[in-house]
Formats: sequence, C-alpha cells, structure tokens
Amino acid sequence: MKGDAVVLDVDGVLVDVADSYRRTIVESVATVYDETIAKSELQAFKDAGGFNDDWELTGAVALYVLASREGLDMTTEEFTDHIAGTGGGLDAAETVVADTLAPDERERVLAAWDRDRLRDVFQQRYLGRELYRELEGGEPEPELAGEGLINDEPTLVDPATIDRLTSEFSVGVLTGRPAAEADIALDRVGLDVADDHRFTMDDPAPGKPDPTALVALAEEFDARQTVFVGDTLDDVRTATNANEADPDREYLGVGVLTGGLTGERGCEKFERAGAEAVVETVNDLGAVLESAEPEPGDHG
Repeated sequence: MKGDAVVLDVDGVLVDVADSYRRTIVESVATVYDETIAKSELQAFKDAGGFNDDWELTGAVALYVLASREGLDMTTEEFTDHIAGTGGGLDAAETVVADTLAPDERERVLAAWDRDRLRDVFQQRYLGRELYRELEGGEPEPELAGEGLINDEPTLVDPATIDRLTSEFSVGVLTGRPAAEADIALDRVGLDVADDHRFTMDDPAPGKPDPTALVALAEEFDARQTVFVGDTLDDVRTATNANEADPDREYLGVGVLTGGLTGERGCEKFERAGAEAVVETVNDLGAVLESAEPEPGDHG
C-alpha cells in the first residue's frame, strides 16, 4: 500500500483513560501501600518520559510513596524533574531514589517495593472479574475485582473520522497496551487494524519514544510521509527520533489535547518536544492531514 500513513496511539487519542488506566494506577498504589498520589500528578511522570508502560508508571508512583515515607523530601514535580534529568522511565526513578536516600532507607524501600503485587492488583482493578479470569488466568480477589475500570473508557474518535482515515490513508496503531487490551479498545471505536499494521506491548520492539516500531510501520506501508498522532510528549519524540533513524522518509508528530496535556501549556509542551501540529481531538486531524498529503495521484 503506497502513500501517506497515519499511525494512531490508543490511550488519550481513541479512548479516554482518565477514569480507567490513570485511576487504576493511583488506586493500585493505595491498595498495596495505603497511600498514593493525586491522579492529576500522574501527568508529571508522563512528561518526564519513559513511562509508556502503565505498570512501570505504577511502580514509579509506588517508589515515590515509599521513598517519601523514608524521608524523600520532594514534591512529585521535583521527583519527576529528577527522573527526566536522569533519562526517564522506571530505571531513572530507581536511580533518583538510590541517589537521594541513605543506604538503610533505600534498602527498606526496595524491600517493601513489590512490583508483582502492584501489577496483579492493577490488572484486577482494571480488567474486572471476568476479563481478569480470561486474560490473566487467575481467580480475582473479591474485594479488588469489580466490573473493571476498562469499562469506563469513553470513545474520543467519531465514526466519520475512522471512515475518512481508513478510506484515504494507510492506518496503523502504535500503543503501549497489551494486545488483548488494544483489541478491546479498537473494537470499541470500530477501528479494524491488521496485526502487521500495529505494535503493542506484546511485540518485540522497544517502547516509545524508541522509533523502531514507527519506522517498521512506515516501511510496511511504503509511506513517504507518516503522521503519528499521540497524547504524550514521548509520542511526539517518537516521530522526531524516527526522522533521525530513517532520513529517507518523513515523520510528523501530532499532539492531541485529550490526554493529560491540555490548553495553552499543553500546546507549548508539545511544540517544544517537536510536534508538527497540535489539535484539540483526533477528530480535528483534517487540516493536518490535508497539509501532509502528497500531490494528487501520489498515493494509492
């Protein structure tokens, strides 16, 4: 399929995850440690980079809570600034804790930090009873697994937008969701994407902002120009990194303001990260896609 391609993130672009994934993160930490942070504070972790995997983000929030009990004297904004300055992601969060606390304090934090338990609680709360049994293969704890917060994900994309994208462009998906959870979201919005036109957590490519998966999709589509639409700074950085990794093609990062970044401040952050454009929602892509289209007859 020759011609321009549009690659879409899922969370914050196609479905609203404020009351699903993000709520699950803070509630999972509260369940395991009886303390957590405000949901609004999660955006600082996302902006720090390296948290495409919400299980790892949950682990980082838990680290912050545990380290604060041992004397870490930082706001979440200060903590995440240090994470960003140390390279982003969970490894950087561990480094910040290790560099800040005394050895005995650090040992107590790491002894209490149970990533397996956090992940299991997360999955029970997010998936709910039936999906947890189906996808995780275990028996949920009655006090944890209700209907599942996965059911609290309003769609953000209109059917008309799906129709236009799929009729005029090669469409791919690049998401940090596990494949089964990506299927649920894509079914909900009515977007049918072939397995070789998407990358999920279950694929071997590194997570965003590494450009490997985006470049692979552009190659699959034989696209001269690929627009990647996402709701985080790492999404935009993925497109920027792809331009460096694959200079024979063009990659355009487009930020949407339906995730955690909003308003004028969100626009400024996207632009500083290298966004080609910022739109209110994925349904406002029209003008961006028109400006990115090749000459008539160039794409099939």
